[in-house]
Amino acid sequence: MADFNLMTWNVENLFLPGPGADSERRERFDRKLTQLAATIDAAGPALLALQEVGEAEALQALQQRLERSMPFAALAEPDERGIRCAVLSTLPLTDRRQVPLFPALIRPVQTRDPVFDDPDTPAVDESLTNRLSRAVQEVTVLIEDQPVTVLSCHFKSKLIRYPRLRGRAGGSQFEPNDENERYRYGAYALYRRTGEAMAVRDRVNQILEGGTGRDRAVVVCGDLNDGPDAATTQLLQGPSGSELLTAGFRTGDRGDGSRLWNLAPLLNRDSAGNPPSTPPFSRRFRDRGELIDHIFASYRLVNPDNLPRVVTITAGGALPSISERPTERSQEAVSDHSALLASFRL
Repeated sequence: MADFNLMTWNVENLFLPGPGADSERRERFDRKLTQLAATIDAAGPALLALQEVGEAEALQALQQRLERSMPFAALAEPDERGIRCAVLSTLPLTDRRQVPLFPALIRPVQTRDPVFDDPDTPAVDESLTNRLSRAVQEVTVLIEDQPVTVLSCHFKSKLIRYPRLRGRAGGSQFEPNDENERYRYGAYALYRRTGEAMAVRDRVNQILEGGTGRDRAVVVCGDLNDGPDAATTQLLQGPSGSELLTAGFRTGDRGDGSRLWNLAPLLNRDSAGNPPSTPPFSRRFRDRGELIDHIFASYRLVNPDNLPRVVTITAGGALPSISERPTERSQEAVSDHSALLASFRL
């Protein structure tokens, strides 16, 4: 059997300082690289799934800062902010693929008010989209000749940025103009996360076609911007009836070949399998802990005879508390997310 560690981390705004940046900004980027690299080196993952990576050069700068070489990389398309999903690996990537769109049978969803539709453009309706917020980066690596497929994901944020355009909608881009705008845009974000969950589950169904999860190692991980019990998160799991650490999980059934198990129930348990005294979380919002970063794995990697160890890792000692305004942290060197590290046996 082969052991390997997989880590997922939203590193928050990993952007180059830019050619006109002052010395303070360059020093802050250098501190960020140093802290990220130290945390990653200490964890020692064979494969690292990243979210909120900016330019390819920023990813390369992180690679160069690592003491433990991760020479193989894949970087997905950027979103409107220029952030992307990415993967670093100590092992060659035998396959790379992006998932940028909803599945063929899923229609576009509304992402903003129809007032933003411009009738003079070719688009049918610019308030609709069938694109994921950030394209999923999929890779495959060989662990002692056994393929492991990993999807790095970053779903639509619950921290809403309200679209503004002079003459159509004014106000702060981080605060709703009224209660009606608040509920509409909260729902639009949920629509998109739902479409993104469907897109990832559709891709997993393709990989595990015919229920091959007992033999095929698949991991879906990243910042899903929803908790373990959210409907969007649950969509990724596949057939119901076999939650981790329940009687159904120990018994098994014909759905096991298609399932993904969320490793959240295993987070931060001690060597005897006892749960932590404090529920684990990966982000702190207004001083409330939220578990919005997740690792899912197929039966080949998680089953009654083979439970991985999963822990949260926080750089800098403690997570900062964030608010609805993500721009308040645009200059911070420390990520607002904890990383998740899973130790698998294949």
